[in-house]
Amino acid sequence: MAEAVLDQFQRPLRDLRISVTDRCNFRCPYCMPKEVFGDDYPFLPQRELLTFEEIHRLARLFASLGARKIRLTGGEPLLRRDLDELVRMLAAVDGIEDIALTTNGLLLRQYGRALYEAGLRRVNISLDALDPDIFGRMNGRGIGPEPILANIDFAVEIGFEVKVNMVVQKGMNEGEILPMAEYFRNRNITLRFIEFMDVGNDNGWSHDKVVTKREMLRMLQQVYALEPENRSHYGEVAAYYRYGDGEARIGFITSVSESFCSTCTRARLSSDGKLFTCLFASEGFDLRALLRGGASDDEILQAIVGVWERRADRYSDERAALAGQRRNKIGMSYIGG
Repeated sequence: MAEAVLDQFQRPLRDLRISVTDRCNFRCPYCMPKEVFGDDYPFLPQRELLTFEEIHRLARLFASLGARKIRLTGGEPLLRRDLDELVRMLAAVDGIEDIALTTNGLLLRQYGRALYEAGLRRVNISLDALDPDIFGRMNGRGIGPEPILANIDFAVEIGFEVKVNMVVQKGMNEGEILPMAEYFRNRNITLRFIEFMDVGNDNGWSHDKVVTKREMLRMLQQVYALEPENRSHYGEVAAYYRYGDGEARIGFITSVSESFCSTCTRARLSSDGKLFTCLFASEGFDLRALLRGGASDDEILQAIVGVWERRADRYSDERAALAGQRRNKIGMSYIGG
């Protein structure tokens, strides 16, 4: 095992987020607006995607540097064929303690059981509203919440630990905060409210469209008694609160109003093999070129260590100072959330 690596702010590498595809069956305006990602959008061809064997090799190398958690993302990761085979391969990597999946949930009934049997235990499912009209607009496909809700129940029945993620946009779905909280509180499922973030350059972000944690918490505390929890580990992103009358809880992911850059331990691997050190990055390091160019494990390790040790990203800390500057950030559908 190589020694754990630290970046310029002494942050260790603990989490690896792997995008397995840049394709998605939704067109959520905060991620893949259909005005940009139309039916003729040139997604990556299969030959440019990392193979499962290449992903497994990189996961093994990242684990040797201290990575303990893997999250599979996209695009929509359930569009990647035979994903359960990859989960099975990653579950066998020495040092990896946790594998999770982020999905819109639409295909979860079709693939969920095979993924569970392969070793996946945690899923985060995106759902931005219970109102059919609002949710249909927010997923860009006119799909109602019913199939997602049914698949959430199905995932719980299988045995998955389920969290639901809700991106909140002012003027769009802030009226769904309380209905969503009540629905998932009654089912003892953790609901996490995500502040609308300026990922990429295509989602029309402005600070005026952000509903902050403080605003959401004020709204919720008018109805519920909420008790804050301590963060469970270094690098924990969400701030959690437990309902006073039960075991259910809610969380807030506050990249805009309360930055957590100082403890970020995440590396991100795009589906075509580029290593990114921040969700708001402008460019990545091409690991696929090393993989397919015959590089040894030691050479690839040296490259990863070099990238991480040079890492000085803290975009959310600097957002206000960077306001007005044109920054060509990579898109969320490409890098993974």
